[in-house]
Amino acid sequence: MGPKGLDDTALALAADYGRTFRQKVRPLHPTASADDLRRPFVVPLPDNERDGTQVIQALIEAAEPGLVGNTDPNFFAWVMGSSDPVGVAADWLTSIWGQNAAIFQTSPAAAIAEEAVAGWLLDLLDLPRESSVGLVTGATMAAFVGLAAARSEVLARAGCNFEETGLQSAPLIRIYASDDAHTTNFAALRNLGFGDANIIRIPSDDQGLMRAEMLEHAMAATDGPKIVITQAGHINSGAFEDFEAISRLARQHNAWVHVDGAFGLWARVLPEKQPLTQGVDLADSWSVDGHKWLQIPYDSGFAIVRHAGAHKRAMDISAGYLNQSPGDGRNPTEFNPELSRRARGFASWAVFQSLGRSGVKKIISKHCDAAAQLACELRALPGLKLLNSVDLNQIVVGAEGHDDQQMLDLADALNRDHGVFVRQANWKGRTVLRFSIISQASDRAHIDKLANAIRTSWHQLATA
Repeated sequence: MGPKGLDDTALALAADYGRTFRQKVRPLHPTASADDLRRPFVVPLPDNERDGTQVIQALIEAAEPGLVGNTDPNFFAWVMGSSDPVGVAADWLTSIWGQNAAIFQTSPAAAIAEEAVAGWLLDLLDLPRESSVGLVTGATMAAFVGLAAARSEVLARAGCNFEETGLQSAPLIRIYASDDAHTTNFAALRNLGFGDANIIRIPSDDQGLMRAEMLEHAMAATDGPKIVITQAGHINSGAFEDFEAISRLARQHNAWVHVDGAFGLWARVLPEKQPLTQGVDLADSWSVDGHKWLQIPYDSGFAIVRHAGAHKRAMDISAGYLNQSPGDGRNPTEFNPELSRRARGFASWAVFQSLGRSGVKKIISKHCDAAAQLACELRALPGLKLLNSVDLNQIVVGAEGHDDQQMLDLADALNRDHGVFVRQANWKGRTVLRFSIISQASDRAHIDKLANAIRTSWHQLATA
């Protein structure tokens, strides 16, 4: 064993385990209760150092019973992704290199990798090339960054310097969003100092989208700085808002438009899906995940802001010891809310290079086609009702008679008897099953298996 911190045997054990982890048949669902997991995890801190190999082996044995199978192709519960093996390899290197991607000088390689990823991202999504990009932990933090830039900019337009005077002396900012927008947007707003008095929730349609005419009335009824939050891929229905109409309204009110595109923004790469995102490039900021459809390992998100000046004002962390010299690349800390931070650009760089433009299109097209296939199967089942238009990779189904217990029983049967992982949700006043097809390896064979499982379980429940 080498010096502490250079324990080659512990690294070898982790590498060997990682190489075989996905090749073995493993439970999709955790097999241990919370109390079961506490026994090996919540133990006394040792007084003395332990052998690193023993510690890694103990960690594997403690964690395995509590792991969720989101890397499995039969996982359909949430929009999570499954970690591309090339990205995992790059993520291992990221930990081995141990770089702090704060400023250029703390890791020039990390800074330039992020620069490259930013350019590819704007090109793939066909967003304004002058936009700035921050690599953050996920879409939640990407929304925080975009809305922080929005806060700074709309107040500046109203003659208020937020960076100098803060919110206490600022005019009331009105924020408009669908009442069915993703909860992370409201969490980001809360963390930015906004409350219910700021937020105007626009009633949503049956797909969870705000009605543009109701937004128009709401914006006309209020004065002052304004921000509009829109959705590119609703978390349940996968639907898209009318970006062109909303952007026209925003321009009339000098408002900022933010797009929550956690997974749906990737529809931009498919020509046949681009009508869904028509006008999304007219917005001012966008949040999108890398760990969902691109399968970049956690944590990976992108905050994209059209107005680089507003982005930097909102995120800038400056100090006398944070140096910059002529010829340096960009400082990542200008675009993120963190100083000490993981070098996220390496894994993103590797996955983009591995997939290429065609690979990104292939994985998104495959999942959209699979969702359409499953939707066709479900429409043929009496007693079940498809509740969304299935334009993307999301499927929402409920019982014809609004029987919530039937949906709970169906979820239990699928999870118990058929080797899949699904979850129910509460949406629009009813219990539904939502299927998210986004794991990298999920294909038509897995959808056939899921469709047969639903058909069998539903028939058994109906005849019981």
